[in-house]
Amino acid sequence: MAAFEFVALDADGKRTRGVIAADSLRAARREIQRRKLAPVRLTPASDKKAGTPLAESLSALSPRRRLSSTDLVLLTRQLALLISAGLPVEEALSSVAAQAEKEPVARALYAVRAHVTEGGRLSEAFARQSGRFGALYVSVVAAGEGSGALGTVLDRLATHLEKVQMMRRKAMTALIYPAVLAVVALTVIVALMAFVVPQIVDQFASMGAQLPMLTVVLIAASHFLRDWGWVVLLALAAGGFAFSRALKTPAFRRRMDALLLRLPVVGRLARVAAAARFARTFATLTGSGVPVLEALRAARDSARNLVLQDAVDAMSRDVREGASLSAAMRKTAMFPPLMTHMAASGEASGELPQMFGKAADYLENEFETATGVALNLLEPLVVIVMGGAVAAIVLAVMLPILKLNTAALF
Repeated sequence: MAAFEFVALDADGKRTRGVIAADSLRAARREIQRRKLAPVRLTPASDKKAGTPLAESLSALSPRRRLSSTDLVLLTRQLALLISAGLPVEEALSSVAAQAEKEPVARALYAVRAHVTEGGRLSEAFARQSGRFGALYVSVVAAGEGSGALGTVLDRLATHLEKVQMMRRKAMTALIYPAVLAVVALTVIVALMAFVVPQIVDQFASMGAQLPMLTVVLIAASHFLRDWGWVVLLALAAGGFAFSRALKTPAFRRRMDALLLRLPVVGRLARVAAAARFARTFATLTGSGVPVLEALRAARDSARNLVLQDAVDAMSRDVREGASLSAAMRKTAMFPPLMTHMAASGEASGELPQMFGKAADYLENEFETATGVALNLLEPLVVIVMGGAVAAIVLAVMLPILKLNTAALF
């Protein structure tokens, strides 16, 4: 089966591009028309190098960035449903690719399908996609192929991806209101300092009156912001750029991750969130039939924090040398005690995936509760701090006026 690139018009006359797999040019044209599109151009998707397999050609056509979590959840759920219903893998991939709304997703799936059609394994096809699907995805698919229960394993993987996405979405949603509140309040303060205060200062200067210390400090801050504000903005931008570049170096990022874990409240939340992601990923992998050592390697990146990733590497070394997983986890002293106890219970009962799944559920609930409490405290704190700053500005402006009115009365 060949692949064709097409340009077509939809019912509204809008141009759309994509890649479609079909047995012939005529079949490709019929498939485009079946999608209620009017083909404008239809050409074979061939690679520039002669003799390059179709899978490599399609892989070269698609972008090299990782698919978004939303796209990954949707296509995994669709694949699980189709394969569980008895549809062959090639047809399931073709069907999901045809329904994909985003061209990069469709191209990636057609590349996977082409590799499978040429005789390759599905997990190998996903692995060839330059990190678009990730090590976890490849490991779970490989385990599903090995166990003969690919549909069930893909369904479990989709559930895992949905839970991870939901946890991330809850954290981001909870941060929106305090962030917007802080930005608006800061904008109001800067506007007062840059535009309102100078106008009032001119009035005070013309009177030649002695000003209170709070007003003098406010005037100095206003002058600094007006004269050197652009320098501060450039310095902040340069500092942010330098910091982001430095975070790409492993040594600096490891120091920042260690510092993050030592912070009073944020460090505990970061540790719980990373442990929950690791437990959920490890439970999904081992529940799909992946060996413990391979599951540790694949789940390592889900922790994201380099210090915790180093702890997982140490656990892998200890387990490889014959230590139990719970003992290796306890030795690192980086994971919550509950998780260590659940690991020991899972090893004793032979239900390691189930115990890690329960640990993940508990840690996710703990993270959600702790985040809600922290943000409920943060919102009034932001209001108090920003309100205090505005009150200080108003007081600094009002004090000279009150002083002048008092002097006029006497």
